[in-house]
Amino acid sequence: MNTIYKSEAGAGELQRRYREALDAWPVPAEHIRVPTREGETFVVASGPQDAPPLLLLHGSGANATAWQDDVASWSRHFRTYAVDLIGEPGGSAPARPPLASDGHARWLDEVLDGLGIASAPIVAVSLGGWVALDYTIRRPERVTRLALLCPGGLGRQKMSVLVKMLLMRPFGRWGARRSVSAVVGLKASEARPVLDHVVLTFKHFSPRTERLPVFPDDALRGLSLPVQVTVGGRDAMFDSAATARRVRACVPDARVNVLPDAGHALFGQTESVLAFLRG
Repeated sequence: MNTIYKSEAGAGELQRRYREALDAWPVPAEHIRVPTREGETFVVASGPQDAPPLLLLHGSGANATAWQDDVASWSRHFRTYAVDLIGEPGGSAPARPPLASDGHARWLDEVLDGLGIASAPIVAVSLGGWVALDYTIRRPERVTRLALLCPGGLGRQKMSVLVKMLLMRPFGRWGARRSVSAVVGLKASEARPVLDHVVLTFKHFSPRTERLPVFPDDALRGLSLPVQVTVGGRDAMFDSAATARRVRACVPDARVNVLPDAGHALFGQTESVLAFLRG
């Protein structure tokens, strides 16, 4: 059993559900497996093969299916590559190189090389946003635009939310759904299928416990590409006010969108992101 899952049975259940979700992918897709030094990386490619490339990086506890509501729109204009991050519950290797290293940048180099991509825009969320920012800072020549949704590495990471989740564990599935609802910022009555999926994932999956390194101001000031950052005003995972403030101060040409009533999980951003990508 690899160490990112709590049991072989749990790993099997999550992988079975992942295959079912891939079968329901809303547009024709190609499944690509890219060998890297960290192990195999699984990628879902959609859209015309001669269209410009677009890289998609999901968040913690997720996989390529995080983009199912967006890919039908984006793949009309781009060849989208939804990459399963290593160390997460998708189809990629369970490797987790230290975040305070160039491990993820070297991994992403190999993924892009394997896909035949010299440079591309990136859309990324949460942990994926941290990976995308880290890569852009280290490899500015390989990223042309950056659209980030509730990214890590900019505002303070709120650890108190983990304490709340632990306190709700004795209350079983009800408590798990309530704690997940608080984390992602969705009401249980409005998004029960989403919450149930997240609850099931973290029942069987062991997330990273490593705190995301915060990027220094000097590194952010070095960003010269178009950047759009969208955050939820009620984000329980990251200090969204600090994220918005730092981006505005260090990347003055960036577009910063603060959605005051949204939490960490942002929905309905498909067309906003597409307009930025095509701008």
